[in-house]
Amino acid sequence: MFNIFKKKPQSDAKLFYHTDMHCHILPGVDHGSQSVEESLDMLRAEIDMGITHVICTSHVTAETFENTPETLTAAYEELKKAVEEEGLPVKIYASAEYRIDEYWTKEYEAGHLLPMPGKHILLENSFVQELIGIDNMMFELQVKGYRPILAHPERYRYYYDRKDRYKALHSASVKFQVNILSLAGYFGNSARDISLWLIQNNLCDMLGSDMHNMDHAHVIREYIASKDWRKLCEKYNLPGRIINDREFAL
Repeated sequence: MFNIFKKKPQSDAKLFYHTDMHCHILPGVDHGSQSVEESLDMLRAEIDMGITHVICTSHVTAETFENTPETLTAAYEELKKAVEEEGLPVKIYASAEYRIDEYWTKEYEAGHLLPMPGKHILLENSFVQELIGIDNMMFELQVKGYRPILAHPERYRYYYDRKDRYKALHSASVKFQVNILSLAGYFGNSARDISLWLIQNNLCDMLGSDMHNMDHAHVIREYIASKDWRKLCEKYNLPGRIINDREFAL
């Protein structure tokens, strides 16, 4: 894990993009923020890193977080009101991170989705094994006008020795979103190495904070103030390749 105690975070540590399209900032709907106050602190951290638009992608997962568009919209409206009252210079949007499971199938078939702007759908694969039929599902989504994004592909270990699957999914117009936390080493060396491999092979389209709490915010702040981050951005021209701002045009 990246050493968050190595030095104090730099106040001028800024991201080169302004749209965070993966975070768990809506209060009380998953294991991210648990209160409006915590959500506001997390948004202040986002603002401090240069973020002006935040797409809130709360978990929608069988049994644990069986959220609906109604539950997520209610939390969004509560947070939006608080943001306006605080006068924070940030715009928030409500969406979800959908785990591909039986609850997803039920909600998808019923049309109970809360897509991101531009009909993007952020999808989380199983952490145990690849879903059977995922290729057909991604194709069907696109036929229906949705634009699938695979959340943190670097965290699915069953792909590590099957990198052809990364290439097959990506070539089928599935966008890939890598976590900055992974690049910082937060999820271990393997996830960091695969994150770098995805970048090196032009398989990383978007970056996300995947922020669940202020500890995550501190890790990200420390990392984007580091030489490692600056070198990575320069070596692979990340500002010219990461499409967060261009893709959503918020």
